[in-house]
Amino acid sequence: EVQLQASGGGLVQAGGSLRLSCAASGFTFDAYAIGWFRQAPGKEREGVSCISSSDGSTSYADSVKGRFTISSDNAKNTVYLQMNSLKPEDTAVYYCAANSHGSLVITDEYYDYWGQGTQVTVSS
Repeated sequence: EVQLQASGGGLVQAGGSLRLSCAASGFTFDAYAIGWFRQAPGKEREGVSCISSSDGSTSYADSVKGRFTISSDNAKNTVYLQMNSLKPEDTAVYYCAANSHGSLVITDEYYDYWGQGTQVTVSS
């Protein structure tokens, strides 16, 4: 059974940091790309970042470049999203997802499996 378990969300003040984790199981981890998405209330889900588990290449949305860092621990089948300099507009439910193409494109339709979300709230 494919499972993606996101964790690490919480409440933080603007300027603070959080690290999200996405633990994966049930598929060949290093054959997939893992992406992070977020959805704020009343808004569409947007892609945040993605990493190829095979070669570690990454991509980021412009809104998070320079503040967020994605990384992968293939021994643990886990992807991390380090979020620094958080802003109130980063408030959203964050989801991780996996795509079998290994593509670094962070748009919904490329992704085969989704985890449940973790809430990130940034207060001003």
